[in-house]
Amino acid sequence: MKYILVTGGVISGIGKGVIASSIGTILKHCGLRVTSIKIDPYINIDAGTFSPYEHGEVFVLDDGGEVDLDLGNYERFLDVTLHRDNNITTGKIYQSVINKERRGDYLGKTVQVVPHITDAIQEWVETVAHRPVDGEMAEPEVCIIELGGTIGDIEGMPFVEAFRQFQFRVKRENICLVHVSLVPQPSSTGEHKTKPTQASVRELRGLGLSPDFIVCRSEKQVDASIKNKISNFCHVSPEQVICLHDAQSIYAVPLMLEEQQMSHLLSDRLNLNLDGRRPRKFLKKWCDLSTKHEHLRTSVTIALVGKYTQLEDSYASVIKALQHAALACNRKLELKCIEAEDIEEGAKAIRPVKYYEAWRNVCKCNGIIVPGGFGQRGMEGKIAVCKWARTMKKPLLGVCLGLQAAVIEFSRNVLGWGDANSQEMYPDGTCHVIIEMPEHNPGELGGTMRLGKRQTLFKTQDSKLRQLYGNVDFVEERHRHRFEVNPKLVADIEATGMKFVGQDVDGERMEIMELEDHPYYVACQYHPEYLTRPLKPSPPYLGLILAASGKLEQYLARGCRMTPTSSPVSSDEELPMPPQVLTKQTDKYKEVQSLHLATLPNSDSRTSPDKEGTSKEDVI
Repeated sequence: MKYILVTGGVISGIGKGVIASSIGTILKHCGLRVTSIKIDPYINIDAGTFSPYEHGEVFVLDDGGEVDLDLGNYERFLDVTLHRDNNITTGKIYQSVINKERRGDYLGKTVQVVPHITDAIQEWVETVAHRPVDGEMAEPEVCIIELGGTIGDIEGMPFVEAFRQFQFRVKRENICLVHVSLVPQPSSTGEHKTKPTQASVRELRGLGLSPDFIVCRSEKQVDASIKNKISNFCHVSPEQVICLHDAQSIYAVPLMLEEQQMSHLLSDRLNLNLDGRRPRKFLKKWCDLSTKHEHLRTSVTIALVGKYTQLEDSYASVIKALQHAALACNRKLELKCIEAEDIEEGAKAIRPVKYYEAWRNVCKCNGIIVPGGFGQRGMEGKIAVCKWARTMKKPLLGVCLGLQAAVIEFSRNVLGWGDANSQEMYPDGTCHVIIEMPEHNPGELGGTMRLGKRQTLFKTQDSKLRQLYGNVDFVEERHRHRFEVNPKLVADIEATGMKFVGQDVDGERMEIMELEDHPYYVACQYHPEYLTRPLKPSPPYLGLILAASGKLEQYLARGCRMTPTSSPVSSDEELPMPPQVLTKQTDKYKEVQSLHLATLPNSDSRTSPDKEGTSKEDVI
């Protein structure tokens, strides 16, 4: 097992997660099996009880683990299925050590940070690193570990000490350290400053960890003189200083790393022998994605009506799912984030400017998404936008709380139940169309929801979403909710045109809703965004973008194909690309390929045919 530890300095939120994911992507494209671990030094057991404004969205895994959003990046980039133990927190480590102490496992010894906490960290990492994540039950070959926070944080010290010891536990040739640091460029001077990076590396080395690679994050491109200066003061060669400036999309990050020979550097440092394993079309799909994202011209505007729109990371997976679907449809996503409170009727008197501006954005959009959330704040705004989308025949996708808002709106304005509401918002109400699930324990919040991957059965053939999923009998998606549609009222609701086309295996919980006589008015109780992939967009989100682009009916008539000759988007085939992008994509692909060829021996004769007529380029 090879380990790659990614740490950060100067500031948090510098992009360690995307860089770690991109390194994993490069290694996976070289034919290695890769897994990931995210370490969060906070004392919480997991991310389940966090406000989205604390650390962004809560990402849910197949096994029901509520984890940091970076694990969503890992899954999307690497196309793997991680587990709750792939997210380590201080709370989990201390809980496991305290439980052992209570059982008497330490035989009366004094339990201390060193060695007991540090040993628990190392054992956890080693155990999880060997756990299969790719569905083939094959043990991973490389484990990428991201240490959250910044070097020097007091809560992260036990983890830093654990990895100082870990170097000797697994041998130095089996672990390397990638340190991500900020290289600021003050507007007053206009030049990049290396002192923050020097101080960060000095502190890291003082704690017993010496970085093998330093990734310099900057707003603009860093020149060679800055690289050489960091090399001189930070005890690494210039080739080991990797510069990453801000890119137009995260899909460009693996390419930017590889342009600086990241795979060759890692291969030399960890003895991976990657030169013989690198496929011919190395990173071609990522070249396609990056180029396509940069050069699309036709846009589609989606209004995201949510409760936590002040922080974009609160809806990280939702936004990624929209981007993946837009790329598949050859559309550039224009996202308008609208605070649900601003479109409530009460906001007209209190915040009239925001009220009219929010409704103007809603009216100008091509489609609407109403994502999940908790609590009463903004609920009436979500219900109002559901009514507008229903009456104006505007494409809408509701997710989790979005489904519940759509059901409440329909009950009030179509069935005439004026007091229809949710038990979550109004526990003492008289007409609860949304009720609390019986097994929910209101005494505790952490880990008590309906969580993880569960099966949803389609109850009818006449369903847009069923066609988008490939006309399957059931789907398996991830859930995170405490409340559900009241099953006693389903018959009355369906009789007036709102159909629950997907239900759980027992037929008790309503999972998918579709409205008759509407271009696309769909909602689901589960969170389809958790399983989206850059090359395999989530079907509900794909349907929203297609409907917003006026292409849904044509797409379904072709058997879920963008063109009559293309493969279904849900397959592993490459996404169709507009003709105007093909030439630019080919140039970028050739540029990346030439970098690999230039590093091989006898590069001047690499295209000469061998004895059997196969060129060495074909072998590469």
